[in-house]
Amino acid sequence: MANHDLIARIRSRLDELNRSERKVAEVILKDPNTAIGMSIATLAQAATVSEPTVNRFCRNFDTKGYPDFKIQLAQSLAGGTPYVSRNVERDDDAGAYTDKIIGATIAALDEARRTLDAKRIERIVDHLSQARQISFFALGASAPVAFDAQNKFFRFNLPVTAHSDVLMQRMTAAAAHTGDVIVVVSYTGRTRDLVEAAGLARDSGALVIGLTREGSPLAKVCSEVLAVDLPEDTEVYMPMSSRMIHMALIDVLATGVTLRRGESFMPHLKKIKESLRPTKFPPDA
Repeated sequence: MANHDLIARIRSRLDELNRSERKVAEVILKDPNTAIGMSIATLAQAATVSEPTVNRFCRNFDTKGYPDFKIQLAQSLAGGTPYVSRNVERDDDAGAYTDKIIGATIAALDEARRTLDAKRIERIVDHLSQARQISFFALGASAPVAFDAQNKFFRFNLPVTAHSDVLMQRMTAAAAHTGDVIVVVSYTGRTRDLVEAAGLARDSGALVIGLTREGSPLAKVCSEVLAVDLPEDTEVYMPMSSRMIHMALIDVLATGVTLRRGESFMPHLKKIKESLRPTKFPPDA
């Protein structure tokens, strides 16, 4: 059983727990999303046990204590029911599955915020700021991330493209030169076409950045990797949290490039924004 599937591990070990620890487990299993938001005192009160009992329960599941346990619990909720979201049950109503999916996404984003390497982000922002041109590659469920990135980065007054077609990716990669940056988005990092396109781009002299899992086949051929390692099984489940985190990372990188350009670049961004004014009704319309 995967280590990150904490909820399944708790269920499988219920019979091994003593009476007090089982009370803690039952409160958590009854509503894991609510448990994520509980303080240790609140959880202890709900289970009618002491706070040390809660801590002992947490350490029984290979966590360092209650805060670490809550992080792993949030990760366990970040997947989903096949093709929808684990922890969503077939009889859930709209309120229940909406709360579960949004709660899992919030938890996953918070985990990404906690674990991302700021120095690595700075290096990648440097590469993007100095790029001669930028291309974003993605396939399937990650394709909207690439096109969102194109929408953000074209504002920096340099050539930017996004490709979700394998042939265009290969041709763009083969035509790349030193000074070009190609960003490849793939949660699993195991899509053969993307890995091959990334390899072609590097062979052509481009700098290749991967938004993918650390240690994946894609990561191994990239110049830089901004890793997102979430317990999301995209072999069976529709990707949800990982896609949202990739979009958030695009915002992070675009913001970094904006700040790197400095105050002198602000009039250019303002000009683009103001060009949209005639396309909108006034706020009081």
